[in-house]
Amino acid sequence: MAYFITFEGVEGCGKTTQIRRLAAALAGAGKQVTQTREPGGCPIADKIRAILLDADNSAMTPSAELLLYAAARAQHISEVIAPALKRGDIVLCDRFTDATLSYQGYGRGLDRETILRLNDMATAGCRPDLTVLIDCPVETGLQRAMARINAKSRANSNSTREERFEMESRQFHQRVRDGYLTLAAEEPHRFVVVDGTGSIGEIAAAIASAVTSRLAGGA
Repeated sequence: MAYFITFEGVEGCGKTTQIRRLAAALAGAGKQVTQTREPGGCPIADKIRAILLDADNSAMTPSAELLLYAAARAQHISEVIAPALKRGDIVLCDRFTDATLSYQGYGRGLDRETILRLNDMATAGCRPDLTVLIDCPVETGLQRAMARINAKSRANSNSTREERFEMESRQFHQRVRDGYLTLAAEEPHRFVVVDGTGSIGEIAAAIASAVTSRLAGGA
């Protein structure tokens, strides 16, 4: 049964860890799973990701940023997400259209209707069946995110430091968090909000319970 689940949240909320755990659990239960991410997920979109997340590109304007996200998403949908859903896979995506509304809309202050139109164009109407929002305080998330980036740099000094957003102000990240919570309140039937301050196991259990219920046809 095709089902599209997206994971959202501020930097360092634990999305990547939890999406991997859920993918493994679903695969272990015999489900066909496609795990992917945004920006990126396919070769062209990955090249756009490198531009978007490189801290050296601090001069990028909000409008250019928005358009690059839309371009990466259009390619990602065409190459990865739409074919996987057509096969009947459960698709798990690390960030999707809600990230654009939260980061470029609430965070950058770009016009919401413009973002919605671009999202519709890029996705060709593809929308998540369920969105897991892992919520945590901005300070907690940023500390985790920078620890991860620094560890990656120590392990491979030639790796690109994907930290353009981590370098933004605390106020920016608070607007993003507030935006996510607003979106979740607007669509409670689609969003499941999980406390991201718990242990990895506690968060995973909460997500597994919510996903199992939805896949079984529960509320």
